Amino acid sequence: MSHIAVERNRRRQMNEHLKVLRSLTPNFYIKRGDQASIIGGAIEFIKELQEVLQSLEAKKRRKSLSPSPTPSPRPLLQFTPSPPLSNPYDSDVVKELGACCNSPVADVEAKISGSNVLLRTLSKRIPGQVIKIIAVLERLAFEILHLNISSMEDTVLYSFVIKIGFDCQLSVEELAHEVQQSFYQDITY
Repeated sequence: MSHIAVERNRRRQMNEHLKVLRSLTPNFYIKRGDQASIIGGAIEFIKELQEVLQSLEAKKRRKSLSPSPTPSPRPLLQFTPSPPLSNPYDSDVVKELGACCNSPVADVEAKISGSNVLLRTLSKRIPGQVIKIIAVLERLAFEILHLNISSMEDTVLYSFVIKIGFDCQLSVEELAHEVQQSFYQDITY
């Protein structure tokens, strides 16, 4: 094989690998379509995934080391539920309470539904922000059941479904405020 054919084959393989790497990396990590941006975005995404993995492993270790607490009869969150949803065909009545905390940096919405909290944040993409939110939720004794990340251009929506912990004594307003404060960590003016 000639040198030109070998080089052409190498470039073709490199372009195929870059296409796969770009398809596996969320769009908001890749600012442009050039090779350096794709690789840099993938590196940033992998680092954030490693942080999430370390956080989850630490949580798993803490759970295995500490004895499981006996459930207490205390209320899960201090709130007065709103009237039931108006669906006459729904035999299982669901009560909800919500709170919003908006700022120029991020909009935070927390809504209680049964024993779960639906938490949504909408902001410009801030590297490492999801880790900060997870740390706040863990500190406040919430268990994350599901996380969905949606992005469009430089805007990101984090949607959490979290289980209310037995030790939690927060109102939804306080929860929304605590998550809102995580967006101001490490910001300098």
